[in-house]
Amino acid sequence: QVQLVESGGGPVQAGGSLRLSCAVSGGTFSTYTMGWFRQAPGKEREFVAAITWSVYYADSVKGRFTISRDNAKNTVYLQMNSLKPEDTAVYYCAGNRRLSSDVVRTAAMYDYWGQGTQVTVSS
Repeated sequence: QVQLVESGGGPVQAGGSLRLSCAVSGGTFSTYTMGWFRQAPGKEREFVAAITWSVYYADSVKGRFTISRDNAKNTVYLQMNSLKPEDTAVYYCAGNRRLSSDVVRTAAMYDYWGQGTQVTVSS
């Protein structure tokens, strides 16, 4: 049973930073594609970033967010800088066995999901 547990969310002022963490247990983490998605109230879940051997970002976060992973700790991170009010959402960590680059942005391709962590950016 693969489990993902996110942490690190919370309130922050615009321009500030947060680092989200996602600890994975029960699977072969080093072989997984890991992704971050977010969902704001009234909106669909959207892709934020993913990491395999390469990294992928949504245009809206490119240059501000950085995804990384520590295979020794079975953990993936999302460093979020220069946060904006429009970044406010519940952030979800997701994983699956290695995905091809053409599908890493697709939520439906991920089998494993965390419970989400709230990020609230105030202006």
